[in-house]
Amino acid sequence: MMPMHQSLSSYQSVDRKQLAKDLDVIHDDILLRVGEEDFQHLKKMERWGRACSCLGYATAWIIPNPISALLISQGSFTRWTQMTHPIVHKGYDKLPNVPDSYTSKKFAQGWRRFIDWPDWVTPAGWHQEHDVLHHYNLGEKRDPDHLQHNMEWLRQSKMPMFLRFIVIALFTTIWKITYYTPRTHKELIISQARQQGKPVTDTSNAGSWSLFTAKGRALWAQSILPYIAFRFVFLPLLFLPLGESAVISVLFTSIIAEVFTNMHSFLVIVPNHAGDDVMMFEQRGKGRGEFYLRQILGSVNYPTGSDRNDFFYGWLNYQVEHHLWPDVPLSQYQYAQPKVRAVCAKHGIPYCQQSVFKRLFKAIDIMVGRTSMLKPV
Repeated sequence: MMPMHQSLSSYQSVDRKQLAKDLDVIHDDILLRVGEEDFQHLKKMERWGRACSCLGYATAWIIPNPISALLISQGSFTRWTQMTHPIVHKGYDKLPNVPDSYTSKKFAQGWRRFIDWPDWVTPAGWHQEHDVLHHYNLGEKRDPDHLQHNMEWLRQSKMPMFLRFIVIALFTTIWKITYYTPRTHKELIISQARQQGKPVTDTSNAGSWSLFTAKGRALWAQSILPYIAFRFVFLPLLFLPLGESAVISVLFTSIIAEVFTNMHSFLVIVPNHAGDDVMMFEQRGKGRGEFYLRQILGSVNYPTGSDRNDFFYGWLNYQVEHHLWPDVPLSQYQYAQPKVRAVCAKHGIPYCQQSVFKRLFKAIDIMVGRTSMLKPV
């Protein structure tokens, strides 16, 4: 990885047009490679995730325990990162003979939600917040997942530093319900209002949880209550034939699993676009070359290269390649990664790839205000 000052100076000197041409060659190559094997690879990842879930629940009834919880957690993590994420991004829409349930138009829609993606977040909300706003405003103030902007309240607080770290530690255990769920819901409501030609007067998070506001009631009805009913009522009650103790064991193990999957997803997702060596942008970018450059300078990869390794990361360890081309199958990122890195070396562009734990510490430093992200000069 190139030093910080070099990343700043290289930003202005990059030939955007040639960068776009070089990366388009890789993209065209990927499109020629895409086929049935990519769908079979997705099915393999799905089987691995379902195996974790099944084994977790098959042992959770005996006694509340962290092993079963970790397996259930990995199953939930897989449904989000390796199924919902690429499918809703249309990564498998153009493959021949792919069942409709694995395409962006049908996956997790209607009654299939709790088959395909049982989660706090609604598929429509996730699509609007992540696929539309985050991906096409990366590192800008319009990016809803901009870590430094979102954490200004903590960065600028008078709270002692050790308390800031405690706040973050607690936040990692509940961040899906406290951050992603209300945020994706809010962005969906705003988008729907604009599509209907209605004025948008409230873009804040105020009243998001209140049963006395329309958006609060919708959040509870569409996200909170359905997930609670499924994960913490319906699934534990399936074990009632084994006795009340089995139900209680599954319930407590499910709660532990919820904490684990929050921590796991926080570890992998949050550091993807944060650190004192990652760029943020004040102005809107123009042109494909500028778009590509920002995806590279605003993203971070973790160790890559094998299905077993990538399964743990939910394939989010290819964040640079994913942000360049979010609509390609997961397996193609393994092929594209060394080629993208070579293009970056050719153009003198820093390509950030480090241990996820090193990146976590850098992200936390941003959150507490010890460091700040880079800005182009």
